[in-house]
Amino acid sequence: MQLVRLSLIGLAALAIAACDDPSKGKTKAVTTEAVPNAIEPKNAPTGATTYTFDQTTSKIEWTGSKVTGKHDGGFKTFKGTVNLVDQTPEKSSVTVEIETDSLYTDSDKLVGHLKSPDFFDVPKFPKASFTSTEVKKGGEKGASHTVTGNLTLHGVTKGITFPATIKTTPGGVDVDAEFAINRKDFGLVYAGKPDDLIRDDVVIKLTIRSQKKS
Repeated sequence: MQLVRLSLIGLAALAIAACDDPSKGKTKAVTTEAVPNAIEPKNAPTGATTYTFDQTTSKIEWTGSKVTGKHDGGFKTFKGTVNLVDQTPEKSSVTVEIETDSLYTDSDKLVGHLKSPDFFDVPKFPKASFTSTEVKKGGEKGASHTVTGNLTLHGVTKGITFPATIKTTPGGVDVDAEFAINRKDFGLVYAGKPDDLIRDDVVIKLTIRSQKKS
C-alpha cells in the first residue's frame, strides 16, 4: 500500500511538472491588423545611421509547448537593420528578414515536422519578416521601450506590440525582448495529438546586437 501511495504521488508530481506553461508570466504581445503601407521595409529616414545585425552574437529564439512538455528552438539565418536617428530609438526603425528553412530545435525529428505544412510550411513560406512602425518610451516589466510593427509569418501579416529594452552607443544598437505570441493568429493551427495538445502561446526571445554599417 505504501509503495502504491508513493507511486501515485510521484505520478501526480510528474503530471504537474509536465503541465508547466513556458509563457506563464511572460508579456503577451498585442496582435492587431497590420498597419497599412508599412508591409515593405522603409527606406532609411534622412539623417539616420544604419546599423546591421551581427548574426554571430544575435539570436532569434522561441519556446513552444504542449501538455506533456516543451521544446526550445530558433532560427539560424536572418538579417536586419536598425536605422537610428539622433541616437533616439523613438525616431528610429528596425527591419528583420528570417530564412524559415534555418529553423532548429532541440529535437532533430521535430525539425522536419515543424517545416512541414502542419506548421511553418517552409517550401511555401520561405521567409518571415518584421518591420517596425512605432517605438515608444517605456514598457512592461521594466523594459525601456514598447515596439509596434508588422510581423509576417506563415504568409499572414499582423501588427504586434511588445516591450523591449533598447540600448544605443555610437558603435551599435542592442535590443533585448521576451514575449509570447499566439501562433493561431498567424495560421499555425495544428492542434497536436488529442491527448497531448499543443499550446497556442509561443515565447519569442530576441537578442539583437547590431554594428554600424561600413
